[in-house]
Amino acid sequence: MLETILAISGKPGLYKLVSRGNRSLIVETLDEVKKRMPAFATDKVISLADIAMYTDEGEVLNSLKKKENGQLSAFDYKKASREELASYFAEILPNYDRDRVYPADIKKLVSWYNLLVKAGMTDFDEVLAPTEGEHISDRAEQE
Repeated sequence: MLETILAISGKPGLYKLVSRGNRSLIVETLDEVKKRMPAFATDKVISLADIAMYTDEGEVLNSLKKKENGQLSAFDYKKASREELASYFAEILPNYDRDRVYPADIKKLVSWYNLLVKAGMTDFDEVLAPTEGEHISDRAEQE
C-alpha cells in the first residue's frame, strides 16, 4: 500500500498513484476532495515506502506504535514546542536519533499518519508485488 502513496515536494499532503501518463504520473489527493492531477518529472516525487526515520541503530521503516485511538495527534502538534514534540515522539519511537530528526520531520510524520488513518489506510505491513500494465487497477486483475 505504501508504494502507491506519494509525497510531492512543494505540495502539501499525500497523494495516491492512480495511473501513468506519457510524461507524468496521475495522482489523486488523499483528502475528501479526491482531486486528480499530473505529477511531472520535474516534481520531486517519493513513495512513502522509501521514507525512513533515523534511529540510534540506523534507519527504521514503518515501525511506529499506534496510539489507542488510531491517531498520533493526541495534542496540538502544530503549536507544540520543540521539547513537547521530542517527548511526544519519544513515546512513539523511543530510540529515534534526536540529532538527525528535526521538529519539522516529526510534524510532517504525524500529519501524514493522520491523513492515512483518516483515509482508512492503516495496514502498513502490506507489500505490493510487481505488475505489468499502465494502470494501478491492473494489479487487482493479476492477483
